[in-house]
Amino acid sequence: MKRGSLTGAGIGLRLPHVQQILAAGETDIPWFEVLADNWLVEGGLNKHMLTAIAEQYPIVLHSVGLSLGGPSELDFSYLNQIKKLKQQTGALWYSEHASFSGSDKLKVPDLLPLPYTYEAVQHLSQRIKQVQDFMGERILLENVSTYVSCQFNEMTEGEFIAEVAQESDCYLLLDINNAFVTSENLNQDMRTFMDVIPVNRVKQIHLAGFHDKGDYLLDAHNHPVDEQVWHAFKLFIEKNGHIPSMIEWDNDLPPLERLLAERAIAADILKGSEPLNEAWKLGGNQCA
Repeated sequence: MKRGSLTGAGIGLRLPHVQQILAAGETDIPWFEVLADNWLVEGGLNKHMLTAIAEQYPIVLHSVGLSLGGPSELDFSYLNQIKKLKQQTGALWYSEHASFSGSDKLKVPDLLPLPYTYEAVQHLSQRIKQVQDFMGERILLENVSTYVSCQFNEMTEGEFIAEVAQESDCYLLLDINNAFVTSENLNQDMRTFMDVIPVNRVKQIHLAGFHDKGDYLLDAHNHPVDEQVWHAFKLFIEKNGHIPSMIEWDNDLPPLERLLAERAIAADILKGSEPLNEAWKLGGNQCA
Protein backbone atom coordinates (compact mmCIF):
# COMPACT_ATOMS: atom_id res chain seq x y z
CA MET A 1 0.00 0.00 0.00
CA LYS A 2 1.21 3.52 -0.76
CA ARG A 3 2.10 5.39 2.42
CA GLY A 4 3.56 8.75 3.34
CA SER A 5 2.48 12.09 4.71
CA LEU A 6 -0.39 14.05 3.16
CA THR A 7 -0.04 17.33 1.36
CA GLY A 8 -2.21 19.39 -0.94
CA ALA A 9 -5.91 19.02 -1.72
CA GLY A 10 -7.64 15.66 -2.00
CA ILE A 11 -11.21 14.53 -2.63
CA GLY A 12 -13.64 12.07 -1.11
CA LEU A 13 -13.51 8.77 -2.98
CA ARG A 14 -16.98 7.89 -4.27
CA LEU A 15 -17.82 4.63 -6.02
CA PRO A 16 -19.15 6.12 -9.32
CA HIS A 17 -15.75 7.77 -9.90
CA VAL A 18 -13.44 4.88 -8.98
CA GLN A 19 -13.20 3.15 -12.35
CA GLN A 20 -12.51 6.46 -14.12
CA ILE A 21 -9.74 7.27 -11.64
CA LEU A 22 -8.14 3.85 -12.04
CA ALA A 23 -8.40 4.00 -15.84
CA ALA A 24 -6.67 7.39 -15.87
CA GLY A 25 -3.51 5.97 -14.30
CA GLU A 26 -1.55 8.86 -12.77
CA THR A 27 -3.68 11.89 -11.81
CA ASP A 28 -3.10 15.22 -10.06
CA ILE A 29 -5.11 14.03 -7.04
CA PRO A 30 -2.56 13.64 -4.21
CA TRP A 31 -4.76 11.63 -1.82
CA PHE A 32 -8.28 10.40 -1.11
CA GLU A 33 -10.55 10.25 1.91
CA VAL A 34 -12.55 7.00 2.10
CA LEU A 35 -15.92 6.96 3.87
CA ALA A 36 -15.31 3.64 5.60
CA ASP A 37 -19.01 2.80 6.03
CA ASN A 38 -19.33 2.42 2.25
CA TRP A 39 -16.51 -0.13 2.01
CA LEU A 40 -16.94 -2.48 4.99
CA VAL A 41 -18.51 -5.37 3.05
CA GLU A 42 -16.06 -8.25 2.83
CA GLY A 43 -14.80 -9.26 -0.61
CA GLY A 44 -16.35 -8.31 -3.94
CA LEU A 45 -15.53 -5.84 -6.70
CA ASN A 46 -15.75 -2.77 -4.46
CA LYS A 47 -13.05 -4.00 -2.07
CA HIS A 48 -10.86 -4.97 -5.05
CA MET A 49 -11.16 -1.43 -6.48
CA LEU A 50 -10.41 0.16 -3.10
CA THR A 51 -7.28 -1.96 -2.81
CA ALA A 52 -6.21 -0.78 -6.26
CA ILE A 53 -6.71 2.86 -5.25
CA ALA A 54 -4.78 2.33 -1.99
CA GLU A 55 -1.86 0.85 -3.93
CA GLN A 56 -1.56 4.05 -5.99
CA TYR A 57 -2.56 6.83 -3.59
CA PRO A 58 -2.35 7.69 0.12
CA ILE A 59 -5.76 7.48 1.76
CA VAL A 60 -7.37 8.38 5.08
CA LEU A 61 -10.49 6.84 6.66
CA HIS A 62 -13.59 8.71 7.80
CA SER A 63 -16.76 7.25 9.33
CA VAL A 64 -20.23 8.23 10.50
CA GLY A 65 -21.37 5.08 12.27
CA LEU A 66 -19.73 5.09 15.69
CA SER A 67 -22.03 7.51 17.59
CA LEU A 68 -18.92 8.61 19.43
CA GLY A 69 -20.72 10.92 21.85
CA GLY A 70 -23.72 8.67 22.46
CA PRO A 71 -24.93 7.13 25.74
CA SER A 72 -24.67 3.46 24.70
CA GLU A 73 -21.53 1.33 24.89
CA LEU A 74 -19.12 1.83 22.01
CA ASP A 75 -19.55 -0.71 19.22
CA PHE A 76 -16.17 -2.43 19.20
CA SER A 77 -17.24 -4.89 16.51
CA TYR A 78 -17.75 -1.89 14.22
CA LEU A 79 -14.43 -0.40 15.34
CA ASN A 80 -12.72 -3.71 14.63
CA GLN A 81 -13.98 -3.52 11.05
CA ILE A 82 -12.59 0.02 10.79
CA LYS A 83 -9.25 -1.14 12.19
CA LYS A 84 -9.02 -4.01 9.72
CA LEU A 85 -9.88 -1.73 6.80
CA LYS A 86 -7.21 0.71 7.95
CA GLN A 87 -4.63 -2.07 8.06
CA GLN A 88 -5.67 -3.46 4.67
CA THR A 89 -5.49 -0.09 2.93
CA GLY A 90 -2.56 1.45 4.78
CA ALA A 91 -4.74 4.45 5.62
CA LEU A 92 -2.82 7.19 7.41
CA TRP A 93 -5.50 8.01 9.97
CA TYR A 94 -9.12 7.60 11.01
CA SER A 95 -11.62 10.36 11.81
CA GLU A 96 -15.07 10.53 13.41
CA HIS A 97 -17.51 13.20 14.61
CA ALA A 98 -18.13 15.11 17.83
CA SER A 99 -21.73 13.92 17.84
CA PHE A 100 -24.15 11.11 18.58
CA SER A 101 -26.77 9.38 16.47
CA GLY A 102 -29.02 7.76 19.02
CA SER A 103 -28.69 4.82 21.40
CA ASP A 104 -29.14 1.06 21.34
CA LYS A 105 -32.92 1.56 21.39
CA LEU A 106 -33.25 4.49 19.01
CA LYS A 107 -31.18 5.38 15.94
CA VAL A 108 -31.50 8.65 14.02
CA PRO A 109 -30.19 9.24 10.48
CA ASP A 110 -28.18 12.31 11.40
CA LEU A 111 -25.18 13.48 13.42
CA LEU A 112 -26.62 15.24 16.47
CA PRO A 113 -24.56 17.77 18.45
CA LEU A 114 -23.70 17.27 22.10
CA PRO A 115 -24.46 19.81 24.82
CA TYR A 116 -21.40 21.97 25.34
CA THR A 117 -20.97 21.23 29.04
CA TYR A 118 -18.04 20.09 31.19
CA GLU A 119 -19.84 16.81 31.80
CA ALA A 120 -20.08 16.24 28.04
CA VAL A 121 -16.36 17.09 27.68
CA GLN A 122 -15.52 14.29 30.10
CA HIS A 123 -17.96 11.84 28.51
CA LEU A 124 -16.74 12.39 24.95
CA SER A 125 -13.08 12.51 25.98
CA GLN A 126 -13.26 9.19 27.80
CA ARG A 127 -14.86 7.53 24.80
CA ILE A 128 -12.22 8.97 22.47
CA LYS A 129 -9.55 7.56 24.76
CA GLN A 130 -11.21 4.14 24.53
CA VAL A 131 -11.19 4.33 20.74
CA GLN A 132 -7.58 5.50 20.65
CA ASP A 133 -6.50 2.69 22.96
CA PHE A 134 -8.26 0.18 20.70
CA MET A 135 -6.86 1.67 17.48
CA GLY A 136 -3.38 2.13 18.96
CA GLU A 137 -3.16 5.74 17.76
CA ARG A 138 -4.82 9.14 17.95
CA ILE A 139 -7.96 9.73 15.93
CA LEU A 140 -9.27 12.95 14.37
CA LEU A 141 -12.44 14.57 15.75
CA GLU A 142 -14.69 16.58 13.39
CA ASN A 143 -17.10 19.40 14.27
CA VAL A 144 -20.62 18.87 12.92
CA SER A 145 -23.28 21.14 11.44
CA THR A 146 -25.95 22.12 13.96
CA TYR A 147 -29.50 23.41 13.65
CA VAL A 148 -30.47 23.93 17.30
CA SER A 149 -28.58 24.99 20.43
CA CYS A 150 -28.81 23.48 23.90
CA GLN A 151 -30.11 25.82 26.64
CA PHE A 152 -27.72 24.20 29.13
CA ASN A 153 -24.51 25.00 27.23
CA GLU A 154 -21.67 26.11 29.50
CA MET A 155 -19.27 27.11 26.71
CA THR A 156 -19.15 27.78 22.99
CA GLU A 157 -18.73 25.01 20.43
CA GLY A 158 -15.15 26.06 19.73
CA GLU A 159 -14.29 26.00 23.43
CA PHE A 160 -15.93 22.59 23.73
CA ILE A 161 -13.92 21.14 20.84
CA ALA A 162 -10.71 22.63 22.26
CA GLU A 163 -11.41 21.20 25.74
CA VAL A 164 -12.13 17.73 24.32
CA ALA A 165 -8.99 17.76 22.17
CA GLN A 166 -6.89 18.72 25.18
CA GLU A 167 -8.51 16.20 27.55
CA SER A 168 -8.45 13.26 25.13
CA ASP A 169 -5.21 14.21 23.34
CA CYS A 170 -6.84 13.65 19.96
CA TYR A 171 -6.30 15.43 16.66
CA LEU A 172 -8.93 17.50 14.87
CA LEU A 173 -10.61 17.48 11.48
CA LEU A 174 -11.84 21.03 10.93
CA ASP A 175 -14.93 21.19 8.70
CA ILE A 176 -15.16 24.80 7.60
CA ASN A 177 -18.47 24.28 5.81
CA ASN A 178 -19.97 22.84 9.00
CA ALA A 179 -18.69 25.82 10.97
CA PHE A 180 -20.30 28.20 8.47
CA VAL A 181 -23.62 26.32 8.41
CA THR A 182 -23.76 26.35 12.22
CA SER A 183 -22.91 30.04 12.44
CA GLU A 184 -25.63 30.96 9.94
CA ASN A 185 -28.29 28.68 11.44
CA LEU A 186 -27.67 29.84 15.02
CA ASN A 187 -26.87 33.48 14.17
CA GLN A 188 -23.35 33.22 15.57
CA ASP A 189 -20.03 34.75 14.57
CA MET A 190 -18.00 32.08 12.79
CA ARG A 191 -14.77 33.72 13.96
CA THR A 192 -15.73 32.95 17.56
CA PHE A 193 -15.45 29.27 16.64
CA MET A 194 -12.43 29.47 14.35
CA ASP A 195 -10.30 31.60 16.67
CA VAL A 196 -10.35 29.14 19.59
CA ILE A 197 -9.67 25.96 17.61
CA PRO A 198 -6.18 24.69 18.57
CA VAL A 199 -4.54 24.82 15.15
CA ASN A 200 -1.63 22.63 16.23
CA ARG A 201 -4.11 19.73 16.50
CA VAL A 202 -5.79 20.26 13.09
CA LYS A 203 -4.48 17.57 10.71
CA GLN A 204 -7.17 17.83 8.03
CA ILE A 205 -9.81 20.22 6.67
CA HIS A 206 -13.16 19.44 5.05
CA LEU A 207 -14.78 21.69 2.44
CA ALA A 208 -18.27 21.02 1.10
CA GLY A 209 -21.43 22.63 -0.23
CA PHE A 210 -24.66 23.22 1.67
CA HIS A 211 -28.25 23.48 0.47
CA ASP A 212 -29.98 26.78 1.23
CA LYS A 213 -33.47 25.82 2.41
CA GLY A 214 -34.55 29.41 2.96
CA ASP A 215 -35.10 29.31 6.72
CA TYR A 216 -31.86 27.42 7.35
CA LEU A 217 -28.81 25.92 5.66
CA LEU A 218 -28.70 22.13 5.28
CA ASP A 219 -25.34 20.38 5.28
CA ALA A 220 -26.29 18.30 2.25
CA HIS A 221 -22.93 17.93 0.47
CA ASN A 222 -24.74 18.36 -2.84
CA HIS A 223 -23.50 21.74 -4.08
CA PRO A 224 -20.22 23.48 -4.86
CA VAL A 225 -18.38 25.06 -1.95
CA ASP A 226 -19.95 28.44 -1.18
CA GLU A 227 -17.98 31.65 -1.79
CA GLN A 228 -18.11 32.56 1.90
CA VAL A 229 -16.71 29.15 2.87
CA TRP A 230 -13.90 29.58 0.34
CA HIS A 231 -13.15 32.98 1.85
CA ALA A 232 -13.03 31.57 5.40
CA PHE A 233 -10.78 28.74 4.21
CA LYS A 234 -8.42 31.15 2.47
CA LEU A 235 -8.12 33.34 5.57
CA PHE A 236 -7.51 30.31 7.78
CA ILE A 237 -4.76 28.96 5.50
CA GLU A 238 -3.12 32.39 5.15
CA LYS A 239 -3.02 32.69 8.94
CA ASN A 240 -2.03 29.13 9.83
CA GLY A 241 -0.20 27.66 6.84
CA HIS A 242 -0.65 24.48 4.86
CA ILE A 243 -3.08 21.85 6.19
CA PRO A 244 -4.20 18.93 3.99
CA SER A 245 -7.71 19.76 2.78
CA MET A 246 -10.35 18.00 0.72
CA ILE A 247 -13.66 18.36 -1.07
CA GLU A 248 -16.67 16.37 0.18
CA TRP A 249 -19.48 15.82 -2.33
CA ASP A 250 -21.88 13.00 -1.45
CA ASN A 251 -25.31 13.72 -2.94
CA ASP A 252 -26.32 14.70 -6.48
CA LEU A 253 -22.80 13.60 -7.34
CA PRO A 254 -21.36 15.54 -10.32
CA PRO A 255 -18.99 14.25 -13.00
CA LEU A 256 -15.46 13.71 -11.72
CA GLU A 257 -14.24 16.68 -13.76
CA ARG A 258 -16.54 19.04 -11.83
CA LEU A 259 -15.32 17.68 -8.52
CA LEU A 260 -11.72 18.13 -9.64
CA ALA A 261 -12.47 21.75 -10.53
CA GLU A 262 -13.43 22.32 -6.89
CA ARG A 263 -10.29 20.50 -5.78
CA ALA A 264 -8.19 22.80 -7.95
CA ILE A 265 -9.50 25.84 -6.08
CA ALA A 266 -8.43 24.36 -2.75
CA ALA A 267 -5.05 23.36 -4.21
CA ASP A 268 -4.43 26.91 -5.44
CA ILE A 269 -5.27 28.36 -2.03
CA LEU A 270 -2.97 25.87 -0.30
CA LYS A 271 -0.16 26.85 -2.66
CA GLY A 272 -0.68 30.47 -1.67
CA SER A 273 -1.60 31.64 -5.17
CA GLU A 274 -4.72 33.57 -6.03
CA PRO A 275 -7.05 31.08 -7.77
CA LEU A 276 -8.00 33.11 -10.79
CA ASN A 277 -8.87 30.11 -12.97
CA GLU A 278 -12.29 29.22 -14.28
CA ALA A 279 -12.86 26.81 -11.42
CA TRP A 280 -12.96 29.71 -8.94
CA LYS A 281 -15.94 31.18 -10.80
CA LEU A 282 -17.69 27.80 -10.59
CA GLY A 283 -17.13 27.70 -6.85
CA GLY A 284 -19.53 30.47 -5.96
CA ASN A 285 -22.94 30.19 -4.33
CA GLN A 286 -24.99 28.03 -6.68
CA CYS A 287 -27.44 26.69 -4.11
CA ALA A 288 -30.97 26.03 -5.31
